[in-house]
Amino acid sequence: MSVPAASRRPWYRHLYVQVLMAVALGILIGWKFPDTGRQLQPLGDAFIKLVKMMIAPLIFCTVVHAIASMRDLRQLGRVGFKTLLYFEVVSTLALVIGLVVVNLLQPGAGMNVDVGTLDPSVGERYGKQAQAQGFVPFLLNIIPTTLFSAFVTGDLLQILLVSGLTAFAIGGLGAHREPVLHVIEQGTELFFGIMRLVVKFAPLGALGAMAYTVGAHGVKSLGNLAKLMGGFYATSAAFVFVVLGVIAAGSGFSIVRFLVHIRDELLLVLGTSSSETALPGLMQKLRQLGCGHSTVGLVVPTGYSFNLDGTNIYMAMAAVFLAQATNTPLSVPDQIALLAVAMVSSKGASGVTGAGFVTLAATLVVVPKIPLASLALLVGIDRFMSECRAITNLIGNGVAGVVISRWEGEVTAETVRERLRGKAE
Repeated sequence: MSVPAASRRPWYRHLYVQVLMAVALGILIGWKFPDTGRQLQPLGDAFIKLVKMMIAPLIFCTVVHAIASMRDLRQLGRVGFKTLLYFEVVSTLALVIGLVVVNLLQPGAGMNVDVGTLDPSVGERYGKQAQAQGFVPFLLNIIPTTLFSAFVTGDLLQILLVSGLTAFAIGGLGAHREPVLHVIEQGTELFFGIMRLVVKFAPLGALGAMAYTVGAHGVKSLGNLAKLMGGFYATSAAFVFVVLGVIAAGSGFSIVRFLVHIRDELLLVLGTSSSETALPGLMQKLRQLGCGHSTVGLVVPTGYSFNLDGTNIYMAMAAVFLAQATNTPLSVPDQIALLAVAMVSSKGASGVTGAGFVTLAATLVVVPKIPLASLALLVGIDRFMSECRAITNLIGNGVAGVVISRWEGEVTAETVRERLRGKAE
């Protein structure tokens, strides 16, 4: 049923319009008044901190309720298997596409960068973080020090582990299961309510973040290393409209209409460079389409650790770009090894700004042919790259939520199409 004209909100009341205006104003302030722009950084940082404050309890409640609500363990296993299989196939495809495109474009060819002239402190700083994320430490780090420390650090994998254990424990409570589930459900509503209040400040966060970025790096930074940035943005767009578009079409809905449906969340990510800021809104938008609460609660939070399509494209392109820029030869076996390492290192990178850069460093540590010091080449433009990474990650997880719900028979293609057209009751 369409919304009566009298009850429609004015255009300026829509969040996506407010965020878009804030982004434009932030760019203008950073360009014309760079000192003022740099001083507005706390607005963006404060907003992201407010969102991160709510992510852990939100994911905990949604995952616990999703798993504990599935009375049939076979259903949980089926949904979990389909989800992880989908994530692995699509994220690996993103890595492969990134490698193919960067080899075709050759954005770093001819730069002839002397690694000795670069600031080694950048590579050392991120290299230490990356070395701390070796494979065995990575596995051990999934286990939090205490039950509650996962909520203090905000580590998504730790939160998922605690959530899963809690959900299975609730499933064994017998007669007490339903009352506990009811409490979890009410907690979810409470945290979503708090998040709705926080998101009202999104335009201020977007204004501060964009003003700082342009003020600190200069408007010319938007054009620095343009070939790599342009190639990355074009590859991500092609991945969304071709790869995810084909997947969406196969599930009976249009990727373009889906993007319109989540436009608020896309612009929120554009302004903040963090896909975590849009997590609650994305989950609500998927439920509006008819996707099952349990499936959305399981697929989307898990996807934030295991289905980072934008980060995968970035890692593949950035690593080979650095090799090209420093005249480091990479054979086909070297690039296959790079792909294999990236498939592992990308898991657990959250949607927080800069996480993709640390993950890239982790990949270069394991593939030492590419000089770690060359990371200094990407520092100036990483903020702009992170926006595209986060947006692509968000879209990928949104499409995954609908696709898995369709595979589970929770919603028909007709219902999804109708609700995307805005004709749902």
